[in-house]
Amino acid sequence: MAVPRGSASYKKKDGVITFTDDKKYLIWSPGAGTGPPVVSLAVASIGKVQQTPDTSPKVILKVFENPRTDDGEAIPYLFHYTSTTNARAEANAIRDLIAELLALARGDDPNIPKPLNQGTSSNGGSAGASAAMSVASAANAKPSIARWFDDSTLMKDAELQLSLLKKDSSLSQVYVEARSTKPESISDAAFDAQFWSNRVGLLRAHAIELNQSKGAYNILSTIKPRVVDGELKLSLVKEQVQMIFQQHPLVKRIYNENVPKPLSEGDFWSRFFLSRLSKKLRGERILERDGGQDPLFDKYSEADNTMGFASKITASQVPHIIDVEANEENQGGFKRGNRQDVEMRPRKNVPIIRTLNSLSEKIMAEVAPTDGKLVVSAAAGGGGDDGDASLDNTFQELALRDLRDEAEMQKIALNVDKHNDFFQNQSSGISEESKMYAKQTPAEVMFDLQSDMEIMDKDASGGADLQKLIGIDDDSDSDTEAPDGVKKGAHVGSRAARKAATDQIFESLEKTKTEMYGLDTDELSPMDIPPDLTQKCLITNATSVEFVKQFWNSFLSGDAKRTEEVAYYADAVKRSIDRIGALAEEAEATRVKLDNQRKQDIKEHYKKSGKKLRYIPVRGGKNAVMAFFATTLAALNHAQGLYSSALKK
Repeated sequence: MAVPRGSASYKKKDGVITFTDDKKYLIWSPGAGTGPPVVSLAVASIGKVQQTPDTSPKVILKVFENPRTDDGEAIPYLFHYTSTTNARAEANAIRDLIAELLALARGDDPNIPKPLNQGTSSNGGSAGASAAMSVASAANAKPSIARWFDDSTLMKDAELQLSLLKKDSSLSQVYVEARSTKPESISDAAFDAQFWSNRVGLLRAHAIELNQSKGAYNILSTIKPRVVDGELKLSLVKEQVQMIFQQHPLVKRIYNENVPKPLSEGDFWSRFFLSRLSKKLRGERILERDGGQDPLFDKYSEADNTMGFASKITASQVPHIIDVEANEENQGGFKRGNRQDVEMRPRKNVPIIRTLNSLSEKIMAEVAPTDGKLVVSAAAGGGGDDGDASLDNTFQELALRDLRDEAEMQKIALNVDKHNDFFQNQSSGISEESKMYAKQTPAEVMFDLQSDMEIMDKDASGGADLQKLIGIDDDSDSDTEAPDGVKKGAHVGSRAARKAATDQIFESLEKTKTEMYGLDTDELSPMDIPPDLTQKCLITNATSVEFVKQFWNSFLSGDAKRTEEVAYYADAVKRSIDRIGALAEEAEATRVKLDNQRKQDIKEHYKKSGKKLRYIPVRGGKNAVMAFFATTLAALNHAQGLYSSALKK
């Protein structure tokens, strides 16, 4: 049920009377009701409510607050309803809701007035059933925010899951593919529970996103009238008009006074957006080239739009540590005489700044505060345990902590006695090469090496030719054949060895570049895999990872009752490996087909032009797909191998 509200004056000031969202406080705010409450009465503290009879031309609601002390008197609050159309209905709605809330809080107390319900049955009975339904619905209602943090509720919300699948197409493809390839022995309910148990975070984020609403913004700055062929084109919707009235009470007052007579609604908005008042409310500067003044709008001052708005700071108790208005800025500060501070001197753009600040404060006042209890208790002028606790928490947040000593880190020192145990070779035996080096004396080896280096340095030829030492012969056509035609064994400086070393270096560079900067190829076809096969690979990879997660959840649970479930997921892991193999074969067939087509095109081009094109083999076959699934295959094979080992045991 929507919270009722009405236009009412309090102490000869116009404002709005309504309830807080939780219906625990009756509040009155001046102006358009967008600012903080000036009057805040806890419903539990209301003693009684009086209202003028229906025959009275004036509609007045009198609310009595219970005395705060034993010997005190009840405090009355008078609200005069100012609406010219439905003042009586607004007052009845407020009064009935107060009576209903008091009845819920205190039970069947005969001294508490009961709400008047217009839905009285024809037989004279009261609409008690409707009130009972309201009580039941209020009792059964749970805050919607609570379900965001309940994993079981999110996993049972089929509507939320369907909404997320409609929004995220990739997740929907994974869900459909995984469900179509699941073992038949696994029910749909069990599959859904396993699938969404790993994605509770996505469900929670989507639930929060659905419950978020767009906040208020400066509506006038977004409306841009256009002049086409000398005619003003303006597009306004109902929500925009309501937001203009909410942010600018002055515009609402001018609208009520001049529409529909003497101006129609279209003429009103056309003249308003061309007036200087509109530019002032936008926060724009008035220039000389602007048109003349509008006799209707420009006679008003933009200051009238801000005077009725009560500041949120002045309406609540502000700790002195952040009370800027309590500082001495009006006196110019320390050692500056009586001259005002530079920020306090009048300038040309002061009205613009004041307008924008007022609008910003109105927008921020609609945001739910994190310290709502403190604001409400301060506005009500009361204390209580809740107010004191909130006040203490606020002072804790505002405390200056920069001068405190740093807290000592609470950590546990880890002392490792035998470091060699962590770095020993896992192999039990020692290689023959290691045994040979172990027999040599390091001093003798270094002496022989230094002697050889001294001989090479003193050699008349200027040292040794390293190219000849490793067997490089650039003049030879083949460095693997002797002059007599007998093939020699492979050596370090052979062409094949040097080519292999060069290829290895460039392969390492390309791999490092790929890891640091990504692939040079298109993301739609990594490693030259065709785009359609790439999409299949992505879906297959996602479903395979999903089955691996479910396998480990079941396998590591240690529950003997889930033995059959482990077997089902082990079978799903095996079939995932088979699907990857089938994709690799399909990619290889596609690669061979494209490669043959490229060869045929080269032959046809040679027949027509006599020029032979360079043949570049087509990539993206089986090897590319297997490289794409390298890590996934490793995880699948590891899971399958571990399951096989467990079966043998």
